[in-house]
Amino acid sequence: MRLSLLSLLIFHFCFSYSAINLCSAAVSEAVTCSGIVDQRHRSHKISLTDYGGVGDGKTLNTKAFREAIYRIQHLRRRGGTLLYVPPGVYVTESFNLTSHMTLYLAAGAVIKATQELWNWPLISPLPSYGRGRELPGGRYMSFIHADGVSDVVITGENGTIDGQGDVWWNMWRQRTLQFTRPGLVEFVNSRNIVISNVTFKDSPFWNIHPVYCSNVVVQFVTILAPPNSPNTDGIDPDSSSNVCIEDSYISTGDDLVAVKSGWDEYGIAYARPSFDITIRRVTGSSPFAGIAVGSETSGGVQNVLAEHINLFNMGVGIHIKTNIGRGGIIKNITVSHVYVQNARQGIKIAGDVGGHPDEKFNPDALPVVKGITIKNVWGVKIHQAGLIKGLKNSPFTEIFLSDINLHGETGPRSPSWKCSDVVGVAHQVSPWPCSQLSS
Repeated sequence: MRLSLLSLLIFHFCFSYSAINLCSAAVSEAVTCSGIVDQRHRSHKISLTDYGGVGDGKTLNTKAFREAIYRIQHLRRRGGTLLYVPPGVYVTESFNLTSHMTLYLAAGAVIKATQELWNWPLISPLPSYGRGRELPGGRYMSFIHADGVSDVVITGENGTIDGQGDVWWNMWRQRTLQFTRPGLVEFVNSRNIVISNVTFKDSPFWNIHPVYCSNVVVQFVTILAPPNSPNTDGIDPDSSSNVCIEDSYISTGDDLVAVKSGWDEYGIAYARPSFDITIRRVTGSSPFAGIAVGSETSGGVQNVLAEHINLFNMGVGIHIKTNIGRGGIIKNITVSHVYVQNARQGIKIAGDVGGHPDEKFNPDALPVVKGITIKNVWGVKIHQAGLIKGLKNSPFTEIFLSDINLHGETGPRSPSWKCSDVVGVAHQVSPWPCSQLSS
């Protein structure tokens, strides 16, 4: 595997902070989960310009994208077809991808979402959410969308997919939205997906959202949005399995990576968990969480590994979050080798986070949180070391904290922990967490 610029930066960072045992991130370059999807070579290629694409930053290219993808769908070439987007700025409305295709952005290529929103398509809510995530009813289709596809690649030479989300953010702030905002890229009921070597910028809502998917690889991507941009999560695997997220930089207005699986009674009824998810060598900043599970976890989340994570200027470093009415089980979550600098909280595991879709949620649907391992964490300028807040009638169990050092803002004196309704073990944790965790 080639050594990316990001990996070189991480290596330099780890070397600079060798005392926190993060240098292994550099040598773990060879450790990858990306083999879950075969890397396909497309021998057949077409260019967007062959279908009337004009990269002048003004011309609307919706027709060109849709005609090119329609052509790919009906060519059915063995091995699929690559759609080449040359250098230039291609303004377009939203469009759908098809199976057995690669969307390839050349260096200097920008696919830019139009800010003329009158024709933006509406689609049904996800069944595991029951309604739009922000508002009742349907939701606006993601800028680049796919449903029921397989063998799809979005890649290139670090071209940009620009959602021009500020118009949507302003509608959200002014409360003039009629439906839930669109994401930047969403795959639904799909498999064998690769997203790599692309910059994602200013999404209206969540950036990359694989939902009801399997075998998904996201690597060598950059995801950018202002820190005050609402709900611009970086990557949200949702009721999905065999997901690999590696070697990426994310700086957004919400959680960098958040594993989800449905919302309250709708997620419980849909009953599709997220499992077997690996998050490795991710760097970023956000006023919210770095690595998150939840808060929508009603289908369950199991077998998540996050390691070699570097976080700066954070709300929370590591956040596992759920609520009464969610149901679902969160178990076998391992987070290790994390560096956090300047955060409101280092670690938070809480059962009182997140709202409800409606008043139909069952207050007796209590989540189960067990088997959480957090180890090898080093933090500086941490306002509060940690909070573990289980539920009285469903305490969090098998919580294991090991080799964790979280320093306060003014030097070696460390901030405190708060704990309730939790059972577990702490080993070499500074400051010492709480009496509920045995030594």
